[in-house]
Amino acid sequence: MEKPNYNVSVNGQDVLKNATQTDLDFIRLDDNNYHILYGERSFMATLEKVDYFRKSFVFNINGGIYEVKVADQFDQTVDRLGLTTHASTKFKDVKAPMPGLVLEVMVEPGQKIEKGDTLLILEAMKMENVLKSPGDGVVKKVKVEKGAAVNKNQILLEME
Repeated sequence: MEKPNYNVSVNGQDVLKNATQTDLDFIRLDDNNYHILYGERSFMATLEKVDYFRKSFVFNINGGIYEVKVADQFDQTVDRLGLTTHASTKFKDVKAPMPGLVLEVMVEPGQKIEKGDTLLILEAMKMENVLKSPGDGVVKKVKVEKGAAVNKNQILLEME
């Protein structure tokens, strides 16, 4: 059986192409501490932040902060096919997907948001709908407030 290959980048620079587990290995010591084996070198690392969706890990190694991204064979195939271009698309406005009542606004102007962050909660048809950010950005203007009734496709937030 063929071993899976990985591409690994550190702080945006490719470090390994088509690596196997014998090239790079992480040994978990406890919840946040790892022993990393890279070639013939060994490192102790503390995991500071994880983004499983982006397969991104931020480590503290000897006082330095390093962002490590891992791309498995499926990520590489999607990239080769050019199917990742939508991920970097900017979005301008957040619109109401249906008529409803604004229960909570979770953001404010000037706030930086990332894909998946909760923006607001909209009640529609006696159900609470959590509206999440479709991408990264900065809130330019909040066009609704808590308790406001909104129509379908009404602009709720303007983004920069």
